[in-house]
Amino acid sequence: MTLTETAYDIAGPEDGPPVVLIHGLGLSRAIWAGLLPALAAEHRVLSYDFPGHGQSGPATRKMSLELYAEQVRGLMDAAGMESATVIGFSLGGMINRKLAMMAPERVRALAILNSPHERSPEAQARVEAQADQSAQGGPGATIDAALARWFTEGFREEHEDVVEAVRAQVLSCDPASYADARSVLAHGVKELIAPEPPLALPTLIATSENDSGSTPGMARAMQDEIAGSVLEIVPKVKHLGLLERPEVFERMLLAFLDRVEAGEAPAVRRGVAG
Repeated sequence: MTLTETAYDIAGPEDGPPVVLIHGLGLSRAIWAGLLPALAAEHRVLSYDFPGHGQSGPATRKMSLELYAEQVRGLMDAAGMESATVIGFSLGGMINRKLAMMAPERVRALAILNSPHERSPEAQARVEAQADQSAQGGPGATIDAALARWFTEGFREEHEDVVEAVRAQVLSCDPASYADARSVLAHGVKELIAPEPPLALPTLIATSENDSGSTPGMARAMQDEIAGSVLEIVPKVKHLGLLERPEVFERMLLAFLDRVEAGEAPAVRRGVAG
């Protein structure tokens, strides 16, 4: 897989502190559109599309969590970013953790948003079955169930345009690349549990109160494993709270980036973001 197959954008001042944005399964860098103006006002922001997602070409080999992390490292090299604060949503929050494990010198800080961690045996079996469905039936095989998990019922009713735009993103994915990503989401989390050596860097962990796949319990377990981390729980929303409550995520991320740039180690705490 070469860089020329990857669609990416760089925004913000050339001398701004580097930030990398990593989207989630079935989505694209468009997921960050609402937050990008605020993030790029003072930061140099790199966003990109996974293989077979958005505007990127399909993967030329079977993807793994390590290869997704290598893709980020290659993009950072091309953008002249020696290190960056790496913000990942869902699968993206697995990829940024893997990058921090593989190349800690490249990751200044982490923001892990609505990302899974160790699952119960029942939950693990469920996500593996969903991955099998996607491998057999393509992105459309589980899309309705996914949208119900990702958005609250009220939001789906009141913002049909947003929900349908997300549906279109998922359905536009290359089927083989989507199946690969779904498999990594299901199986790759096992590589991230209790890493040795442990991760110890400024880290924001955030999820939604009603996220069934990236639960508050998972987020608390992550916080217990990462020294220097803070935890925020966004009330009432589901997995794509990033789209339902963008103002909350924007406020959290900007405050975190300010602390990182000031060289302040966030006080370890658990809170509710309103």
